[in-house]
Amino acid sequence: MLFVYNIGLTKLDSPACTGYNTQMLITDQNTLNTFCRNLEDKDFITVDTEFLREKTYYPKLCLIQIGDPHRTAAAIDPLEGNLDLSPIFELMLNDKILKIFHAGRQDLEILYRLMNDLPCPYFDTQIAAMVCGYGDSVGYEALVRNITGNQLDKSVQFTDWSRRPLSQKQIDYALGDVTHIVDVYKRLSDELKNRERISWVYEEEEILTDPATYQNEPQNAWKRIKIRSPKPKMLAILRELAAWREIRAQEKDLPRPWIMRDDTLVDIAAQAPKDSKQLSRIRNLSKDLANGHIGRTLIGLVKKAENSDKNTWPQVIKRKPIPPTASATLDILKMLLKIQSTKHGVAGRLIASKEELEALSLDENYNGSIVKGWRYDIFGKNAVALKEGNIAIGLKDAKITKYKISSDSDHYE
Repeated sequence: MLFVYNIGLTKLDSPACTGYNTQMLITDQNTLNTFCRNLEDKDFITVDTEFLREKTYYPKLCLIQIGDPHRTAAAIDPLEGNLDLSPIFELMLNDKILKIFHAGRQDLEILYRLMNDLPCPYFDTQIAAMVCGYGDSVGYEALVRNITGNQLDKSVQFTDWSRRPLSQKQIDYALGDVTHIVDVYKRLSDELKNRERISWVYEEEEILTDPATYQNEPQNAWKRIKIRSPKPKMLAILRELAAWREIRAQEKDLPRPWIMRDDTLVDIAAQAPKDSKQLSRIRNLSKDLANGHIGRTLIGLVKKAENSDKNTWPQVIKRKPIPPTASATLDILKMLLKIQSTKHGVAGRLIASKEELEALSLDENYNGSIVKGWRYDIFGKNAVALKEGNIAIGLKDAKITKYKISSDSDHYE
């Protein structure tokens, strides 16, 4: 069933249209195949998804929206008709077609799980907007309003996308995410070309287009858990417990907290129970569970961690307080960052995070991202000069300004 809507132009009826009063949905295989074939010669396509993951470990795909440069768009419904999505995957992997997303990390995670590969080439309008100075992590609605003047209705954004039939309002909203983005992309693309910053965007997208980003390794799951006053033994136990939970959550496709909550894992790691009686004293852990198969598994994991080679236990890295001298340097670097981000029209957080500024202020041999690539050109070289005393920060006409320091005096140039 095909329902295609060409925004601002005409509605395109299909003889396969039945069941809905709208003209925006694909639910049968033949029409999906035809729709995808019609996109094979396009320079770019726009892509978005609607999904749920409140009750699952993996996001449940409910809708895929795809549009073309002429704002002709369709929403593909994978929950009806038992669709084979391989024509979509072929589009995603076609290296002659640019795939445009906005804040596409979660969309890419879904596609990676389905395809075992990632769309290529890829362009993210949120990253492009940050490079062009539209703010930190700017939302799609705000970006569309800023660039096109259109006001989007987001009232159905958090509805249950798995329920059928979809409403007219839901489909309108879903298609808006791949039609308005055409104008957004064109504007940002022009700005990037004019300012010679296209390479900056692709550099920032490297982590998103790296398959390792979407591979949840169970042995690393403990790193996501917040813990106070950790010790190596405690972390070694937590590592085993978190890996067990991760594997179980993946196998059952359930959210991690539905298997066991973070604070419960932390309590077990801290108390290291030796038997079911001690385990049953852990909060939020029932006596029946402690005495059952899961309880025996947890006790076994505690023993396994305790008996493992201590050299393999995670080491506790204690953050030292920033000394007063470095603290002053950090404050000035923050001011410099504000000056340079404003001057070059780039979101400050994209140039340098708080942690990176702290590392730069503390380490005389700092070799991080601030002193590499485009960041060095617009901020890093000034930051190094500031640390070395070659420039200073002051006020000029009531504005914070940087000054070069004369080599033969203590006065500003």
